[in-house]
Amino acid sequence: MTKSKIAISLPTDQLARVHQEIRAGRADSVSGYITRALQEQEKRESLRALLRDLTDQHGEPAGKDIEWAERALAPRRG
Repeated sequence: MTKSKIAISLPTDQLARVHQEIRAGRADSVSGYITRALQEQEKRESLRALLRDLTDQHGEPAGKDIEWAERALAPRRG
């Protein structure tokens, strides 16, 4: 992958959170953190497009189907 260097400005509190993530080992650098954030945003946009396509093809899900999905996807306790 070809990379290009850019300069960006971030609010001080956001940059502080990025540095916390780096210190905690959850990111390797500011660039790595931002790259990961952009990748996650692209995934969300892709999922939104998929949902729009499915809704266009099949219509809105029924209430009972939404309730089932919420139960199935709910975090497990204990």
